[in-house]
Amino acid sequence: MNIVILDAYSVNPGDIDWAPIQAFGDLTVYEHNAPEQIEERLRHADAAFTNRARLGEVEFSLAPNLRFLGLFATGFDKIDIAAARRHGVAVCNVPGYSTDAVAQHAIALMLELTNRTRALDTELRKGRWTQDQNDCSWDAPIIALTGKTFGVLGTGAIGCQAARIASALGMRVIGHSRRMRAEFCGSYVSLEELFRQSDVLSLHCAATQETRGIVNRESLASMKSSAILINTARGALVDSSALAEALNDGTIYAAGLDVVDREPILPDHPLLSAKNCLITPHAAWIPVDVRKRLVEMAAENLGAFLNNKQLNRVDLEG
Repeated sequence: MNIVILDAYSVNPGDIDWAPIQAFGDLTVYEHNAPEQIEERLRHADAAFTNRARLGEVEFSLAPNLRFLGLFATGFDKIDIAAARRHGVAVCNVPGYSTDAVAQHAIALMLELTNRTRALDTELRKGRWTQDQNDCSWDAPIIALTGKTFGVLGTGAIGCQAARIASALGMRVIGHSRRMRAEFCGSYVSLEELFRQSDVLSLHCAATQETRGIVNRESLASMKSSAILINTARGALVDSSALAEALNDGTIYAAGLDVVDREPILPDHPLLSAKNCLITPHAAWIPVDVRKRLVEMAAENLGAFLNNKQLNRVDLEG
């Protein structure tokens, strides 16, 4: 079978072996992919893998042989699932591959905003502390987390793991989710109380019709002025303009973001110039062992499909 990877570099810049996928057929790997290149690259493909490409009615209609689309991701909002069904394309995602890594990244963003380790290192290397009498510890508050409240919006696997780490740091944990889980180590509260009580609010829910823009002017106004917002989930959960305003006028203290509403982030994005806003480039999932597991699980999805088994089929939902 003819197998195509549309945007390989985003998952594997050269440090992972494609052998788990290559074992199933003739593999063509494209490092980068522009929208106008999709038609030609999928024209003769029986199976395809992608991390970032947007595929809908037009793309599926121009790929007559395509029967399997594997996602190097958990989220599948970039794929028109209804169009895939109409054209008989099985779509598989990879859930759970990055749980620990994303939870770790959420905590890393929180710790950087509370401990300011990079800023302190930068000022030390300029000569402060070692070469003059002025200390460099007071440029921004250093915040102790013990006793503070860590709020979790969305208590799935990642939210539960982040909560466990926060609890180990001595934080009180609360959460809100559409489904209560016994493994969540905190107490469940209403959405209003989650925003009101959290010293650190970490987002771990999917972007749905109910949750898009859930962090907005109204909800931000209900938070503590000392609060920190962490988002390693989906950029669509946050009204970026409202968050930038809240940071600039002191409605909340800081934000640590690994995702934004449009990616890659645009040069004029309001959060790039907002006060106390730490942004990383959707990087929580990129440790090499995590990406290796992602490729292996994506290959397992293809193997299951070829053996008429249903594994991580998102096109069968709904």
